[in-house]
Amino acid sequence: MEKFELEGKLKEEIRSRVLGEGFMKLVQSVRRGGRTFRISLRPVEIGGEKCFQAEMNDDGHVQVKNLDMNAAAEGLEEIIAQKGARDLHLMTAKGDLHVRVTKKGHVMATRSAEMDRVAVVRPHDRVKKVPLTEFDATALLRVIGIADGEGRIRASMRGKYDQVNEFLKVVKDTVVNDGEPFTAVDCGCGKAYLTLSLYFYLTQALGFKDVTVIGIDRRNDVITAARKMAKEMDVESKVVFIESDLTTVDLPLLASQLSQPSQSVSLVCSLHACDTATDEALARAVEWKARYILSAPCCQHELQKDLADLNAKGAASRQVFSGLLRQSILRERLCDILTDSFRAMIMRILGFKTQVIEFVSSEATARNIMLKCEYGVKPGQPGPVSEYLELRDYWRVTPWLESRMIKYLGKYFERFEH
Repeated sequence: MEKFELEGKLKEEIRSRVLGEGFMKLVQSVRRGGRTFRISLRPVEIGGEKCFQAEMNDDGHVQVKNLDMNAAAEGLEEIIAQKGARDLHLMTAKGDLHVRVTKKGHVMATRSAEMDRVAVVRPHDRVKKVPLTEFDATALLRVIGIADGEGRIRASMRGKYDQVNEFLKVVKDTVVNDGEPFTAVDCGCGKAYLTLSLYFYLTQALGFKDVTVIGIDRRNDVITAARKMAKEMDVESKVVFIESDLTTVDLPLLASQLSQPSQSVSLVCSLHACDTATDEALARAVEWKARYILSAPCCQHELQKDLADLNAKGAASRQVFSGLLRQSILRERLCDILTDSFRAMIMRILGFKTQVIEFVSSEATARNIMLKCEYGVKPGQPGPVSEYLELRDYWRVTPWLESRMIKYLGKYFERFEH
């Protein structure tokens, strides 16, 4: 037997404990030249099937993979065959096994007294029931930086954690799992907190089988970081990132990222896309014939200048609002309300059942409004069109989204403008 090698009976004991019933977790730390390589293996349930999740931490570089039984068995052999000083801690429902290999190659194995524990895969019932606790999101939250190395939510990221959870709650209440391939596009994905969380929530909590999530952002640094995280989570073929301005991304480019080129876009989402970027996301969703749209706007400046100019000119129909429009804070809040009202009305005209909701507490973010849209009503109905035109003409403005979508809206407006 070679130096550092475990004896045959100990190897077999490790195999039977990991691949048998009641396995809870295995952690092995190997010390190499002042650095530590740590690998953990735990059981997870994906799509109703028992699998294993392996997490490798090589001096701070984390990589996560989901494995079936055969792949887990192969990975376990690699763990057992590691050389050098190391510690292995194996937990099962019946008890623990601890193996220590010293620098000189001596192997010491200790076993706990027999126990009667329950091997749980899902989070404990005492954990607050939010979407990111409906499956084992520990590795995900660490990789995207919301949790620390011990799996605890970072205090500075609590607001982002809450936002993502509340967004996913709306996803759960909105989308339908009909067994068809599901494609989601995250417009202005930024650091990909939502992009990656959405993929794992759809596949591991909601049971969607064939999911592709595409993140789009024009910044090279965030796309590079997002691709690295997808690779670390072993989902780079299913969560893909495109470095592009949203205005120049076309459907053929999206289709090239899908497993089936004919696959349609199911969901378009945007979380706090600034100013008219929200309108662009809505417009692209219409052009891509998305069934669902979830959009939480951010700062909105487009109408503010128009209303300020009208007030300065003393337009007769605006005089009653002069005191309000003179105050910049009140004018800003009024413009937020008008902008989202125009957006909701336009989406309704275009055939989407549309709700404006508060998707998260105002304590988490002041930008807590969301447009929740689902295609499924007759476009261009007279009531929604007349309501929109009356409000638009009263304020003497042309919303940016109208200008962007005029080729779709024009035919409906002609009936009222002639």
